Amino acid sequence: MTAAGDRLQDTARRAALALPHVSHGYPFSPGLDVYKLAGKVFLIVTDDPDEQIITVKCEPEHARALERGHASITPGRYLDKRHWISLGPGPGVTERLVTDAVEASYDLVAGRLSRRDRPGGR
Repeated sequence: MTAAGDRLQDTARRAALALPHVSHGYPFSPGLDVYKLAGKVFLIVTDDPDEQIITVKCEPEHARALERGHASITPGRYLDKRHWISLGPGPGVTERLVTDAVEASYDLVAGRLSRRDRPGGR
């Protein structure tokens, strides 16, 4: 089942907050809910009801494959379009896909942290 915009965003928020050592807030603007691990961004959720998207970090090859397979997945807004993708509601964008994208983004950020900054178990 395809995730509607508000459900897509709620799913992303729940997935992010279930991960260890996540912080979030609005450091850039009141309309961008930003999720971080050790100060590094891995998820941005827009609070604009007319643009219900999430933006996550993604390996470039995987990002291009997702973009080809889903019309509502585009190069990342706000950030480097090679390493970030934005997901909006649309055919094939399921809650599982959203959760997987958030967790993969978190793992990419965690993998680039120094050993002492990495959360245990990931």
